[in-house]
Amino acid sequence: MGGAAIALAGAAPPGATPAAAQRPDDTLTVRIETAAGPVASIDPRTALGAGLDGHRPGDIAKLYTPENLRAMSSAGVGVVTYRLRTELANDAWHWNPAGRWSDAAHAQGYWTSDTTLGTPIRTSRGYRLPSRGNTVDQADNRGYSRIDDGDTATFWKSDPYLDSVFTGDPDAAHPQWVVLDLGRIQPVDAIRIDWAAPFATAYDVQYWSGELPGSGLDENPDGAWRRFPLGAVTHGAGGRDQRRLSAAPVRTRFVRLWLRAGSHTAPPDSRDRRDALGYAIREVSLGTLLPNGGLADRVRHAADHDGQTVIAVSSTDPWHRASDIDPALEQPGLDLVFTSGLTHDRAPLIPVAVLFGTPEDAAAEVTYLRRRRYPLGRVEIGEEPDGQYVSPDDYGALYVQWVRALHRADPSIRTGGPSWQSTSTDLMMAWRDDPDERPWLTRFLDYLRDHRAMASLHFFSFEWYPFDSICDPSAPQLAAAPSLLDSALAKLDAEGLPLGIPRIIAEYGYSAFAGRAEVDRAGALLDADAAAHFLARGGAQAYLYGWEPSPLDENAQCNSWGNNTMFVSDAARRIIDTTATYFAARMLTNEWLSPAPMQRLYRATVSRHGAYGAALVTAYAAKRSDGRWSVLLVNMDPKRTWAAAIRIDDGSARSTTRTLIQFGAASYVWHARGARGFPRPDGPFIRRSVRGHGFILLPPWSLSVVRWPEPPRERPPGS
Repeated sequence: MGGAAIALAGAAPPGATPAAAQRPDDTLTVRIETAAGPVASIDPRTALGAGLDGHRPGDIAKLYTPENLRAMSSAGVGVVTYRLRTELANDAWHWNPAGRWSDAAHAQGYWTSDTTLGTPIRTSRGYRLPSRGNTVDQADNRGYSRIDDGDTATFWKSDPYLDSVFTGDPDAAHPQWVVLDLGRIQPVDAIRIDWAAPFATAYDVQYWSGELPGSGLDENPDGAWRRFPLGAVTHGAGGRDQRRLSAAPVRTRFVRLWLRAGSHTAPPDSRDRRDALGYAIREVSLGTLLPNGGLADRVRHAADHDGQTVIAVSSTDPWHRASDIDPALEQPGLDLVFTSGLTHDRAPLIPVAVLFGTPEDAAAEVTYLRRRRYPLGRVEIGEEPDGQYVSPDDYGALYVQWVRALHRADPSIRTGGPSWQSTSTDLMMAWRDDPDERPWLTRFLDYLRDHRAMASLHFFSFEWYPFDSICDPSAPQLAAAPSLLDSALAKLDAEGLPLGIPRIIAEYGYSAFAGRAEVDRAGALLDADAAAHFLARGGAQAYLYGWEPSPLDENAQCNSWGNNTMFVSDAARRIIDTTATYFAARMLTNEWLSPAPMQRLYRATVSRHGAYGAALVTAYAAKRSDGRWSVLLVNMDPKRTWAAAIRIDDGSARSTTRTLIQFGAASYVWHARGARGFPRPDGPFIRRSVRGHGFILLPPWSLSVVRWPEPPRERPPGS
């Protein structure tokens, strides 16, 4: 690795401008308010964490080397979250390669991993679902829908765990749906559905009327789903069902099947009751009737992601076969993670598969970890259901079933979720059901209350990647970042999340898409500010995404290369350079805070405001467990050096020697060279002592920490 990852202290690199020689462009005052007491008390060892994720087969062995583990440990993060890429890929997860099939004779069906303590698990795999309904997924996007793959031998089937047999709710409370995106507005007056078993006995065919979404079905455009004039079916009989939907073609881009009641019939050779639950469709054609009774089909049928009409579905049956192993996905083994040294023997945030799993398998996972005597605490139910277009009622029904199974296995664990993909999740177009316009979170919480399961929500988790448009200029984005997080947290409160439920950022980073900002100083500023801001607002835990060494990825839209990573690596995952993200993590864990329990955060206000309508300098004050005051200052101004005066209402900032640690252009400059981009200099921090309590100079786009001890207490007279 490029030496800077460990050697953080010392003199400025050659060519650096000493802070004392800089001239301020403007001044500001940071006021630390102690009279009202701390705004939060935290243990940095459990409040600041990082994530471990799934990768392509072979990468786990390359990542978990002694050299990489030492580098990752040096970042100072104290707790781990395990991310479940299989949920994003529409894959079933075999967390243990050993286990049993529900149809063992044919090595197929519903999988339950083994709880016996055999050879430690170093890797685990995902399995593609042969009944997949979604064209698009949130991982490598290599799969495709079986509804329009051109093969009537294949079919999509919805999740049987959303049937009334398992939910205890009427099937009408969990309507399943299929949305077809025709790509552009087209005339539609007829549909042909080739049903499998079970089929829908009652369903509606609807079209979207209103504003078209800009990018996907997870948006909430103005408009509504309208049923075709002849689109209500109340006595469906399955088989091949072609029917006219309207006397004259309706021009629309999106068509939805709204499935309200099922036949509860299974294939003739079925021996599993789950085969008869839900809905199954072999193929859908959509368009206009021809004079000869045929159908001018507007649906593109192809057995690949790029060739077929895009389809999204409400859920997918986790049934699969041994032959369905995903050649492109590998998860780190649970034993590998727990014994890697990265967990520090603290309970990680562990997921269980819910969207494409079974409650029995989730309970087995917890049982296995307990038998290994690993520390367990919070268990996250699934990952990013909103990214898979899952409705809050359906997620709630799965959540309740999984929680009951998990607590039967171990009553002591704390369950929660849902690891929202985005806090902008609202009334998604895909599952919108007028006139109910309650937000996703409100509906989910109401479902838990209605099913007496609210007490099982021990934490609420979401992901924080505020900028999808990573090709846009970073300066205005950074200036807006603190207020965006404030708005997201206020939204949780407004939509009914009780104040006593801990908030967790399960992943955070500049963007979910690749770009230079992630490896440049902009990413470091965003990361540091987001974590500190969240903790100062009462957040329980914040997990950085990008702990593992990774090569740079290209954003083809703007020829920008980057990645959410602390370490730039080659293809073999050998570390080449450290990124600004690494230094931001070190600034939080080892400079602003100390790796010790119970440190108090206090409100800090900044008196000046700059461009873009937001404060360009943010400040976060901590009273560390070692007795020192410590202030983190984030200068998001790309051009100006600010002179900051720190004032504290208890007087402890008066004349004393202060330690100043800074990370800016003197420590790190990114040189964009496509896939071969690199930082030079690449650390270390600038570190020096400052006398008195005058101004601290904050260079453009920099992180600074100012620390000082409490003044000695005056002795009482006569002592």
